[in-house]
Amino acid sequence: MQIWHMWKSSYKNIFGRVVKDMFGQTGLSEGDFGILDRLDLYGKGKLRQQELVDSMDWTKSRLSHHLTRMEKRGLVLREPLKTERGVQVIITSAGKSTLDDARPVVSMAIREHFLDLLTEQDIESITNLAERAKVKSSSACKTPRS
Repeated sequence: MQIWHMWKSSYKNIFGRVVKDMFGQTGLSEGDFGILDRLDLYGKGKLRQQELVDSMDWTKSRLSHHLTRMEKRGLVLREPLKTERGVQVIITSAGKSTLDDARPVVSMAIREHFLDLLTEQDIESITNLAERAKVKSSSACKTPRS
């Protein structure tokens, strides 16, 4: 349990520093960045609101409230889908510009607070652990049900 708690504490500490740097330099919260990044990378600027709910692992209500705040700041727009039920979320030019400004800040913070602390052996160990955990979790999902 000691190793587990150390792992969680280290992750929270590093992640918190990255988010603090990002917010301090760009004004974006973790959620803002996550939404804008997904819109840009996965949807080429637009995604169904349900796709964002699924990818963020948030509730519909949480995402809806967050998007309302982002709309007020001019970062995204929401439009009803024309051919089916649902809502499409679209990154605005201001949102894209803000995201483009934030990415190097996030990259630098990740480097400073995490990557620069690692040795080659650390990188190899983390990579091996991540691969084993990925294989284990994907095989657990394929376990047949009785």
